[in-house]
Amino acid sequence: MRNQGGASLIEMVVSVVIISITVTSVMMVIFQTTANSANPMIRTQAIAIAEAYMEEIMAQPLLDPSGADTGSTEAGEARASYDDVTDYHGLSNNAGAVDQAGNGIIGLEGYNVAIEVTPSTLNGRPARRIRVDVTYDGDPNFTFPLVAYRLN
Repeated sequence: MRNQGGASLIEMVVSVVIISITVTSVMMVIFQTTANSANPMIRTQAIAIAEAYMEEIMAQPLLDPSGADTGSTEAGEARASYDDVTDYHGLSNNAGAVDQAGNGIIGLEGYNVAIEVTPSTLNGRPARRIRVDVTYDGDPNFTFPLVAYRLN
């Protein structure tokens, strides 16, 4: 009889274990990629929302033109009539991103915006630190913060 060269039972078991570990690893990578595939879109939209709010705020003067700066929104003011940076302090849109007139933006209902404006100084000059936080309802761990400083 000829000596046949085949694989032993131990070699077969080791091969099956190695293949199983490899397949499991590949499947975990595929699962993670699929589960997080929307993240780039969510992040891009959150960035655009935060930048739009920040651009609107930065276009305002640092101090109230009437000289009656309260550090927040003056009585009777709505977002469409905000006339200085501090008016935006405490602004919170928890029912989705809205435009300056208060109209909801279609497709962005799941995004929430919170704005904080705090007094600051930069190189001895008065300034305001503006922080715009955008969150997404579909991911409770997602927050995109955008911070800027406004000087005169």
